[in-house]
Amino acid sequence: MTEADGPLTETIRAAQAGDETAFVHLYRALHPRLLRYVGTLVGDAEGDGDAEEVTAGAWQEIARDLGTFDGDGTCFRAWCARIARTRALTHLGHRPARPARGPRHPGPRHPRAQRPAPHPEAAPKRPDSGRTLALIAWLPREEADAVALRAIVGLDAERAAYVLGTSPAAARSAAHRGVRRLADQLGEAAAGACLTGEPAGDATCTATWMLRGM
Repeated sequence: MTEADGPLTETIRAAQAGDETAFVHLYRALHPRLLRYVGTLVGDAEGDGDAEEVTAGAWQEIARDLGTFDGDGTCFRAWCARIARTRALTHLGHRPARPARGPRHPGPRHPRAQRPAPHPEAAPKRPDSGRTLALIAWLPREEADAVALRAIVGLDAERAAYVLGTSPAAARSAAHRGVRRLADQLGEAAAGACLTGEPAGDATCTATWMLRGM
């Protein structure tokens, strides 16, 4: 549990005891993260359409089952993310198919020159959460899921694995691949925003810039 999750744990206990104000605090603390996470899954990075509908449904389920939750604040974020993810995937299975975006379809990886990518001149010159969310949503679904859980929901590999139903090693590997791919797409336009002392051309540095923009 992180230090910031201590008060969240206390709020969870109060909400489970029937404190409606505490539940409102939980909602305000977690809703923006869940909404952005769901947006990367359903293709609504702005969170004003499908993502809002799915996240609202997730909160109904969270409220219904809150009494069954047993864990700290960090586990609660993972628990809520898992509920939201399940509803998002169910939503995707029930809506009409949309044209595939980026490399989400199965098959061998496309060469870099053929990979759908943001135009270099359109890359943000400073942290831009909307653009960052769109870039995360562009990733293959496995990588998008892992990166979003780390960058948006704030989960470590172990808890991300719980949400994804996989191993911590697999969750960590998917997040690493996704961040490297994002760093490659952001390229030199983001390198100048790196922290002082970091190698400007390093992919990890560029990815750090990307995550700071969330």
